[in-house]
Amino acid sequence: MKKILAIALILSCITSTIAQKNLNDYKYVIVPYKYDFVNEKDKYQLNSLSKFLFNKYGFEAIMEDGDFPEDLIKNRCLGLRSDVLKEKGMFVTKLKVQLKNCDGDIIFTTKIGSTREKQYKTAYTLALRGAFEDFESVKYSYKPNETILSRATTNGTHESSIEEIEKLKEEINTLKEKKESAVIEKLKEEVVEQPIENKNDVKKVTEKSDENVLYAQKVSYGYQLVDKTPKVVMILLETSKTDVFLVKDTNALVYKEGGFWYLSKNDGSKPTLETLNIKF
Repeated sequence: MKKILAIALILSCITSTIAQKNLNDYKYVIVPYKYDFVNEKDKYQLNSLSKFLFNKYGFEAIMEDGDFPEDLIKNRCLGLRSDVLKEKGMFVTKLKVQLKNCDGDIIFTTKIGSTREKQYKTAYTLALRGAFEDFESVKYSYKPNETILSRATTNGTHESSIEEIEKLKEEINTLKEKKESAVIEKLKEEVVEQPIENKNDVKKVTEKSDENVLYAQKVSYGYQLVDKTPKVVMILLETSKTDVFLVKDTNALVYKEGGFWYLSKNDGSKPTLETLNIKF
């Protein structure tokens, strides 16, 4: 029995040493802004907590949507991409942390952190902290690896690539603005063709009770309009025009004119126009 325990201990030490050597080859850890098992960016602050814990155990962690250091921009292979995976469990929350290199190879996977806590935020936090305890025994310390360093692009190639990317971005933005302008003008022409209610009538409709009021909530791509339920009624996509929005997944336009908000639709048969009571 003692012999078996001794062998197990030796194997554990060897595994830990190999893992340490592999991890020490990498200078950065890139933390995603969202994990697949949750449906929101930094849900329960799990991604922020991951970055904090990586830094706690000696790594230099960077958020995926943050500013990358110059050497990481030139050579993505200097960084490991982290992920948190959820394991199945009956009444138990189980999480493990995985690190992959720039080729998608798994470099390190932690033990599973688990808890029977019922509240999601507390459960995920406890399980994640439990998984991260594995990094304490690794005792990470960056030691440059010549093979990985050699994968960096040359300055000339890097600068050239940046210039090409910027040119492509400009061309895409120009085409996008032209397309938006064409769509907006077409929809506005259709609106002009149909008779619009008397402005006084429009004002009366707008000044009715707040039962039909829609509240605009800022999101990354524009605004989402929600009612009092609250239920998302529609999503407005920003355009290059002030106070003019495209309605997502619909051939419609929301715009402001004369102090009032209008929704213009075209279902292919005839255009319609209605007023909206939007509060920003």
